[in-house]
Amino acid sequence: MVDDAMTLASSDGGSPALVPIMSVLMVMGLVQVVRPQLIWRLNSRLQRGWVKNPEATEPTRRGYTMQRVSGVLFLAVATWILVRNL
Repeated sequence: MVDDAMTLASSDGGSPALVPIMSVLMVMGLVQVVRPQLIWRLNSRLQRGWVKNPEATEPTRRGYTMQRVSGVLFLAVATWILVRNL
């Protein structure tokens, strides 16, 4: 009888590095939900060499709202993965 990949992956206990990696990713997702402006500030510094006006690339209020929505979705999936593999 052939088991599916999820059953095989969950039966061996998972990777010991899963919890720390998922914790870091969840903190990054939480920052995206709470303060998406911090992510933009970090990225704007990377644009200085090849974008004429990095300040003009700041997202609108709707853009920040979409970042928050995607952050909430990411946190939900990351939590589901973490709970499923513990």
